[in-house]
Amino acid sequence: MNSRSRTHVIVIFGGESAEHDVSCVTAAHVLRALDPDRYDVTTVAISRSGAWMLAEGAMAALSRGRDTLPERLEAAGRPSSLGDVIASAARTAAAGDGSGAARTVVLPLLHGPMGEDGTVQGMLDLAHVAYVGAGVLGSAVSMDKATTKRVLAAEGIAQPEFVALRADELARIGDVVAQLGLPLFVKPANMGSSVGVAKAKTLDEAVTAAHAALAYDEWVLFEEAITGREIEVAVLGNREPRASVAGEIIPGREFYDYEDKYIGDGAKLLIPAPLSEAESAEVRNMALQVFRAVRAEGMARVDFFYEQTRADGTKGRGFLCNEINTIPGFTPISMYPKLWQASGVAYAALIDELIELALERHERRARFRNTHR
Repeated sequence: MNSRSRTHVIVIFGGESAEHDVSCVTAAHVLRALDPDRYDVTTVAISRSGAWMLAEGAMAALSRGRDTLPERLEAAGRPSSLGDVIASAARTAAAGDGSGAARTVVLPLLHGPMGEDGTVQGMLDLAHVAYVGAGVLGSAVSMDKATTKRVLAAEGIAQPEFVALRADELARIGDVVAQLGLPLFVKPANMGSSVGVAKAKTLDEAVTAAHAALAYDEWVLFEEAITGREIEVAVLGNREPRASVAGEIIPGREFYDYEDKYIGDGAKLLIPAPLSEAESAEVRNMALQVFRAVRAEGMARVDFFYEQTRADGTKGRGFLCNEINTIPGFTPISMYPKLWQASGVAYAALIDELIELALERHERRARFRNTHR
């Protein structure tokens, strides 16, 4: 490959959210998959308190060979900022030192608030730097589950019934229970990886779960409990996105919670999901509808319930969208890359495509900026 086609990839990991540890594991696997013949890599860590650091330990391990990387990176290093890293990359390219790192792409592996919610994306837009994944609007809408659900409702996309309450509205929980019935799910509106999610079987449990959810966000989301299968679809692309094969999760616990996702090994992943050709086509098309509705770009995993029969034995409503994740789990055993692997896109090739999509989107958006200068 021509040296001038090399790309400087800045991997950001860690973060302030409760999903900090998940990000550190994801980053290790992504670094291991980046082709050293194509990319110059800089690792930037964000501590739990929000301090930005140049993760020199990760880069040192990477320089010794990808196999020397640990399973989990440590969010530690020399105090720095993204601005410093970008400026250094620009100086390196301008100096023509032979690295050929003329293009810079940020790969934000930050799950949850202060990373997946449009905050970092807005900062990168201001810095005029390409980055993988959805922009500010798509990130913010998708991160806030209550807002996602309102957008889906406006688009006529089927989903479970829900109610969102602010912290000062929790006196209405009794009305919510009467409307949605029991059991129901209670979760913070802005969080991922099932952090803060609880299944409430009584009014008292709903109240307790709501107060626990307030540790993560000032909005609490209440959702009807669905009796059905859990189906997930991965989406990849910008203006012409495509959907992967569908996969199914069979939880090892009462529901697919944080422990089931990252700690235990009780959950089973069925890829492809045992669906008919018509069912698979339907849920894949719905995933693309959701992706476009929230203005996602780059990548997302869209989660569904497949309600074939209601709890009372009556006919179910079919596929119901649960949520969309714009920075899904990205270890080789995570659902998003596994779905693409089953669709013919290997893990490393998936990262390559995401980087190219980031550059395409950045160049397209730059034309609008230049128009107003």
